[in-house]
Amino acid sequence: MKLYTKTTLLTKLACTLCMVLLCSVNSWSQQADSIKISLKNRAKKVSRIPEIKANITPYKPLYMSIGGSGLFNSYSTTPRAATVTPKDKLLTIVKIYPNPIEDQLNIILSIGKDGTQTTIKIIDLLGNEVATLSNERLNAGEQTKSFTIPSRINAGIYFLRVIAGTESQVKRISVL
Repeated sequence: MKLYTKTTLLTKLACTLCMVLLCSVNSWSQQADSIKISLKNRAKKVSRIPEIKANITPYKPLYMSIGGSGLFNSYSTTPRAATVTPKDKLLTIVKIYPNPIEDQLNIILSIGKDGTQTTIKIIDLLGNEVATLSNERLNAGEQTKSFTIPSRINAGIYFLRVIAGTESQVKRISVL
């Protein structure tokens, strides 16, 4: 019975020695976690609302205006940007009538320069040219043109493109 006790004591001692040796070796020992856990609250991402940058003069009422017109019913007198006058433009479409169109289209347009090459086309919704109504040089001033709509044009919505020199304008028309 003593032998049995000595063996178990030697076995316990050998196991303890092995455990100490194995734990002291770096590859067998437990390594610290590479992930660090923090109890601090993370800062939330602030969602930014996009800013619309435009050249718009903000409304600023004149308080206690001198003219005595009231407290809030007067606009500020900030200067406006210079606008393009019809004289500066090469092409201005004044009126298209009747709209919707049955068989004849009348157009009043203003040309700013003599001898301007002017083209008037009907275009479908996909941008395909359906008909060319006019391709001629026009004199300066207000012109009234009348066109008969070709019978091959079906009822629907189309666009009328007027090109004068380098300028172009597009208007929507309905054909019955």
